[in-house]
Amino acid sequence: MANLPLHGGKAPAWLFKRMALLAKVTSEALISEFGTSEFLRRLSNPYWFQAYSCVLGFDWHSSGTTTVTCGALKEALSDGCLGVVALGGKGKASNNVPSEIVETCDAFSIKDREIDKLVYASRMSAKVDNACVQDGYSLYHHSFFIDEDGQWAVIQQGMNEGARYARRYHWVSSGLKRFVVEPHEGIAAMKKEDSVLDMTSSDSCGVQDVCVDLVKDNPSRLRKHFSLGGQKRLFECCVDMPSHHPVMDCDISSLGWKALKNAYEVQPKNYEELVSLSGMGAKTIRALALVANLVYGEEASWKDPAKYSFAHGGKDGFPYPVDVRLMEKSAEVIKGAVEDSLVGNKEKVWALKRLSASF
Repeated sequence: MANLPLHGGKAPAWLFKRMALLAKVTSEALISEFGTSEFLRRLSNPYWFQAYSCVLGFDWHSSGTTTVTCGALKEALSDGCLGVVALGGKGKASNNVPSEIVETCDAFSIKDREIDKLVYASRMSAKVDNACVQDGYSLYHHSFFIDEDGQWAVIQQGMNEGARYARRYHWVSSGLKRFVVEPHEGIAAMKKEDSVLDMTSSDSCGVQDVCVDLVKDNPSRLRKHFSLGGQKRLFECCVDMPSHHPVMDCDISSLGWKALKNAYEVQPKNYEELVSLSGMGAKTIRALALVANLVYGEEASWKDPAKYSFAHGGKDGFPYPVDVRLMEKSAEVIKGAVEDSLVGNKEKVWALKRLSASF
């Protein structure tokens, strides 16, 4: 488990500058040795990423391990020379991902037909973690990594303002079969929540099928399941829903009914297509899951799907202040090792041993 309490402020310029430098040379070392595919795979591993952020100068429990580390990587990889770039970021920066994908595909000569797939991957990964995994954490950071072969990885983070903790979600394209069934490489969290509606669990596949069948029938027939007469039974399936509020008011809005009508007109082939439709938000997805349980007895998963290193100190002085000279020396040694390894002779082995010994 990784604790990620929310921290205010920004990484100081003197630290971020060195973080970007260290991110550059460590990325070059990893990619030159193992390739961009392995680089993306490691970024998608929440434990590896947590350790990596600490190598760049963050203490283990800061929420900035996600936002600032991804920011350092975005700057370090911005020229595309290593065959991979980082897009998006925190807040409004995440809205730029579609246009950044188009620019990146042009720079990497990725075929036009792949652009829509990459934009879809970015949008669906965010939508799934906001609407299909209902854990109380709202996304505020979305980083999308693409390599020159069109492979991708996602690192995004959600915030629980009440608890003042963050939760990080990791995705990678290699091995991903369906966006709505066990899609994550891992989810870093402070703790497992007692009750989380996880529509991506393999245990929820039955509910997914029923939800598709429900919307393919006339949506007006769904309203009867939200009448006051059926309210008590629905509350038995819910968590912390106030009994003095009608289920329809607190769980599905007029926009939700509009989305259901749209889904009926589209007649989605599967659950992923249903979730991808405009207007299918968390409340509508939850409402359909509850009706599937109430009427057809299909039970969704309510188990939380959520699943460490110091090298240069931490920005808050724990376990010790950042050692600037050591940080710069590490970058220098790694850069030298990479340059030596590219010679293609016996010096490569010695360079890597020198790199190992430096730590």
